[in-house]
Parts: sequence; structure tokens; C-alpha cells
Amino acid sequence: MKRLALVARPGDEGERLDRFIAARGAVSRGLARRAIEQGGVFLDGRRCKVASKQVRAGYEITVNLEEAGRAPEPAAPLDRARLLFADEHLVAVDKPAGVAAQATLTSDRGTLPLLVSALLGHEVTLVHRLDRETSGVTVLARTPQATAALAEAFRAGAPEKTYLALCARPPSPAAGRLEAAIGKDPRRAGLRQVSPGGDAAATRYRTLATGWAALVEARPETGRTHQIRVHLAHLGAPLLGDPRYGGPRMVGAVSVPRVMLHARRLELTHPITGAPLAFEAPVPEDFRAVAAALELRPEGALP
Repeated sequence: MKRLALVARPGDEGERLDRFIAARGAVSRGLARRAIEQGGVFLDGRRCKVASKQVRAGYEITVNLEEAGRAPEPAAPLDRARLLFADEHLVAVDKPAGVAAQATLTSDRGTLPLLVSALLGHEVTLVHRLDRETSGVTVLARTPQATAALAEAFRAGAPEKTYLALCARPPSPAAGRLEAAIGKDPRRAGLRQVSPGGDAAATRYRTLATGWAALVEARPETGRTHQIRVHLAHLGAPLLGDPRYGGPRMVGAVSVPRVMLHARRLELTHPITGAPLAFEAPVPEDFRAVAAALELRPEGALP
């Protein structure tokens, strides 16, 4: 598969997307245009099908030249046991680790909205995104009114989010509130770092248990990309299974299968009725197994 990873520089500002890809990717303009029109081009992780789109400095542009345009295969429904709540306006689900929240570079197959839509027989819209390897509670909207209201609520930071993380070591200090802006990492495409020039971000956290690793509860007050992963790594506590931010995939003889982050609880106001809602997702077996193998104490720290 031929895939290009490009970053727009200040001198590229205002250039047409198809021209930019052709020039920087050393491909024909026709091939660049077909990749765009067939859904193989992503700007900062979002698919763009407009060849005349103007490039902005700092854009991270991914181009999939060979797989673009393949029709998505039908998605299997999500297991009904993962449905936490549903009414005519919204649905809350327990997302399994490994399921993408939005389209991948090669296909729309198996994304969370498609799986939930297949389960309910009704199209849903993503309003709260979890990383592919993160498990736990997320919500999707079923009507345009709910979509708009929920999107605004998450932008404003109104929902209360509680995560559990398994970290290589306890954060320092062991509990507190970190307020540190997060921006793009200029050296590594797609990653983030604590940066004074980034977007404001704050996370409350506390260490729940320690052993050969640490169990940490994190409550992000904002919703920046990779926020918990970046903030805990900044505190000296990278997540297990997260090598991109310094977290190991092995601790002694214990193998870590994924990024050890679980969205445990989500509290929000119903977008239409205004009623308070709270959803919880059980801690998945892989998370529990790693915690047990690393002898986290005190016992019973995992709810």
C-alpha cells in the first residue's frame, strides 16, 4: 500500500489540496485528485473530499493512494450487552478496545457509529470520541438537535468524565490537578505534547493503588487529543502499553496488550430533557488481568 504522510509548512498556506499533494508527494495531480474524491485523504485525522480545499500551515495530511475508494464492508452489530442507555435522542455504549471511533485510513468498516447503527437499525452520530485502544463509556446522538446540544456540551467541558489508567509508575505528586496546555508534537506526526503555545488543558487525578505499576483515576476537565496520556506522561507516569508516550508494553514477564486506559464513568445532562444522566462501563477483563498480574494494592481498588 502506498501511503503518504505530509505536513504543510507556512509556505504552503493557501495552496489547493490536490496541487499540494501532487507537489509534495511526487505524484500526478490526477492521482492526487482521485485519492481526495474517493475518500483517501485525511486532514488532521478528518477525511476531506474537496480537491480545492486550501491548505493551512501545520495541517497533517495523510494520503492513501491505493486503498482509497473501496466500498466499506457491512459492519457486524455491536454486542447488545454493551448498550448502556438508549432513547430517541441519544445512546450510550461501552466501547470495546480496538474499535475505531471514526473512519480509518483505508475503510469505514467497523467504526463505532456503524456498529451502533447496525445494532439499533437507526443512524447515529459520533459526538464524543475515544481513541481506538481506549475502552469504556461513550455517547452518540440520534437526532440533529441532540447532536448539536451534545457537541456544544463537550466543547464547553460540561460532562464529568472519569477514567482509569494503569501507569508505569505513580504520578508525582501522587494526586492533584495538572493544568498544562497541549499542542501538536512538531517532531512526531499525530502526537501531542505539553506546550505553552498549545490549547488549555487541565486534568484532576489521584493514585488509587500501587504495585509493580500504578492504578490512577483521571478526571479531564477539558477534551484535548490524547490529554490523559500526555498529562500523565508529563507527570512521570506514562500509560502501560503506550510506547508513543513512553509507556512499556512489557513489565517484567507481564505483556500489556494495549494502551491501558478505560473510560469508567460519564455524567452529563440530557441534551433535550435536561435530566441528569450517569453511565458506567465495567472494567474489561484485559485491564483487570494486567492489574492483577502486577499485584496492584490495595485489593479491591478496581471497582
